Amino acid sequence: MSRRALYSVLFLFAGAAQAQLHIVVTGTGSGATPLAVVPFGVEAGAAGDPEVRRIVVADLERTGRFRVVDEAALPQRPQRAADIRFELWRGGEAGHLVIGRFLPAAAGRSALGVQVFDVYTGRQLAGQRLEVPEGRWRALAHAAADVIYEALTGEPGAFSTRIAYIVVVGEGRDREWRLEVADADGADPRILLRSKRPILSPAFAPDGRRLAYVSFENDRSEIYLQWIYEGRRERIAAHEGINGAPAFAPDGRRLAYAASHEGNSELYLLDLDTGRSERLTRDSAIDTEPSWFPDGRSLAFASGRAGGAQVYRLDLADRRVRRLTFEGTYNASPDVSPDGRTLVFVHGEGGAFRIAALDLASGTMRRLTDGRLDESPSFAPNGAMVLYATQAEGRGVLAAAALHGGARQRLAVREGQVREPAWGPLNRPAR
Repeated sequence: MSRRALYSVLFLFAGAAQAQLHIVVTGTGSGATPLAVVPFGVEAGAAGDPEVRRIVVADLERTGRFRVVDEAALPQRPQRAADIRFELWRGGEAGHLVIGRFLPAAAGRSALGVQVFDVYTGRQLAGQRLEVPEGRWRALAHAAADVIYEALTGEPGAFSTRIAYIVVVGEGRDREWRLEVADADGADPRILLRSKRPILSPAFAPDGRRLAYVSFENDRSEIYLQWIYEGRRERIAAHEGINGAPAFAPDGRRLAYAASHEGNSELYLLDLDTGRSERLTRDSAIDTEPSWFPDGRSLAFASGRAGGAQVYRLDLADRRVRRLTFEGTYNASPDVSPDGRTLVFVHGEGGAFRIAALDLASGTMRRLTDGRLDESPSFAPNGAMVLYATQAEGRGVLAAAALHGGARQRLAVREGQVREPAWGPLNRPAR
């Protein structure tokens, strides 16, 4: 279940909502690298859209790592490598240059060629032809931003990924919970499920095609598996009592979750092939909110076994439990970074709940956010940013913070409440 399910508290939010998420950049970070992105050209016989460059620029700037220089400051606007006069670029703001052009493609397809250069050495850092179904300009822009980001950072971009979240609309008997997915920038939202009962805790499978979530449609918490593109779903955990906090193993064939049918809340492991469930923890305190380490051999989880909520690590081989968080009296809702080196979680201090990051090697903790009610952190699949839920102007919104550098952004519907975010994998499947 959601992070304060540790104490069996269910937070329900009401309001009207519109589907589209709108992004507001609330902090740009420090030391953003100037980058030149020349307006993209269009080859004869090709179709193009100037909106593609705008989306590329927005993607890159939202990370806080880049600041795209104004078009008016560009010394030239080349569209091919042979047209670049590097001497004009040297000594300017930008040390790197991006050029692109829309290319002819087969029927039913759209294509863009994108190249990245170091202006001081003249060396090409990346060059790729990208293709998408015809007219899918946003997908083409996100793919181009991924290429540029990886060329300049050495890390994969996460712009082509998807996010899942819960939206609550209406009031009283008209209240409705919606499970939605959207592009990482909040565009192209899609409602997967509507319910008059609460929906909580969406979690992506590693294949990007399935979501696990908690539904109260039968007047108790049960875990369902939803196929995103096929539309079908299946109930997979319906024990008496609490069933919550689903988390897919890296192999996609196992699901960790919390259940209370044998007493208080403990962790269980479900084999999705056989349907067999195995109990993992045995303690008099509440154990919940599992998050997998990338090797698939251990879990981070929240527990009250120290008297207050803290984060622990469970080794699946020998069932050894080791405490990870020590600073403060409340640490819960853990999520492990894709490289297994960092843990993010909700850290309570001074009556506020904020997102904190723990370096697992050094034990150093630092705060990433400064809200009063920040919750449900979820790592981007490249580990660069953390998506979380917060409050803005009296309602629930989503926000994202860079793991390093201080960049922040807020994603909100124009009205209503958004909660329970989950960031999907890098391998976003085609529809």
